[in-house]
Amino acid sequence: MKNGLEDYYVIRGNKKMRFGYTTGSCAAAACKGAAEMLLSGQKLETVSLMTPKGILLTLELKDIQIESDKVTCAIQKDAGDDPDTTNGILVYASIQKTNEPGIIVDGGIGVGRVTKAGLSQKIGEAAINPVPKAMILREVSETAEKYDYEGGLKIVISVPEGVEIGKKTFNPRLGIVGGISILGTSGIVEPMSEAALVQSIHVEMKQHFLQGEEYILVTPGNYGADYLREHMDLPYEKNIKCSNYVGETIDMAVDMGVKGILFIAHIGKFVKVAAGIMNTHSHSADGRMEVLASNAIRAGAPLECAKEILDASTTDEALEILERYQILQGTMKEILDRIQFYLNHRSYEQILLGAVIFNNTCGYLGQTADTAELIEKISAQNDRLSKE
Repeated sequence: MKNGLEDYYVIRGNKKMRFGYTTGSCAAAACKGAAEMLLSGQKLETVSLMTPKGILLTLELKDIQIESDKVTCAIQKDAGDDPDTTNGILVYASIQKTNEPGIIVDGGIGVGRVTKAGLSQKIGEAAINPVPKAMILREVSETAEKYDYEGGLKIVISVPEGVEIGKKTFNPRLGIVGGISILGTSGIVEPMSEAALVQSIHVEMKQHFLQGEEYILVTPGNYGADYLREHMDLPYEKNIKCSNYVGETIDMAVDMGVKGILFIAHIGKFVKVAAGIMNTHSHSADGRMEVLASNAIRAGAPLECAKEILDASTTDEALEILERYQILQGTMKEILDRIQFYLNHRSYEQILLGAVIFNNTCGYLGQTADTAELIEKISAQNDRLSKE
């Protein structure tokens, strides 16, 4: 059946990718359907939901269970063409009449519980974000008013598959245990949304900051995280992954009041920062070989060396060329100086920034000028927090 998203898509990589809808929309639609059936006494097959984005969804109600004073039903999540671990799961809403006035919203099985400060919800509350909760309350309040119902209602959102899925998400690191979060600010999933990724970095950074971490450890990806764990005497469990969003990570840190960031990064990503490229995704910019070649020349490399680097396919290959010409160390000094310059330039020198650079064959390649100070501050910070 048509759900209202048939005409909504984006083009990424020359491919048309469908929009989907969030777990928040699923929860709100299930609540609306359950409230309608509870208060009208009539069984429904579908329900309509206006999302904050202004797109009207028509969704099928599944697994309907009707009791005398309670109705439970579910909406199946459709993430469109976004690679979402929650795609296809059932989000349930149970609504029960109560004697106490007002509407209570809580989480059941598969909806995480907050155990650490720094999130939108208080410790102990269900991980139902503010926009989905507002959507739920709006739909149920309007339905109660429609049927002149003045009693109380208790709503429980549950996601049976959420217990296992939650373990694969950021939730355990954020202090959300037992399941997934009910998410969504627009109600709609846009495939491979950069905004959603940046927001997840912001949420994680905010939590670290509110727990007393003024100096933050950041790794762009798994390579950086692995290097940090295996080769550095710093708290691996404290690292935040920023993916390709180096610039956005610095921006939000400055805005939040963070005092410093130490990046632990593979040269394949971070060599781009030496040219002022703050989104390191290859779709945004490459220039790796050009950066390596130009800095090799600055370090005194002959023209033949630069040409060989420009013909290289990977940074590992380029580093082998630099090693062969015995100019790797000098080239890395030039690159590290420029990484430090552009990191400082992005923050307008408002916070302390540094980077440790490595690759998988040579290992440690060097660090920027302010890195030693950052390592000292992060180590001292970790000692202090571990005693509190």
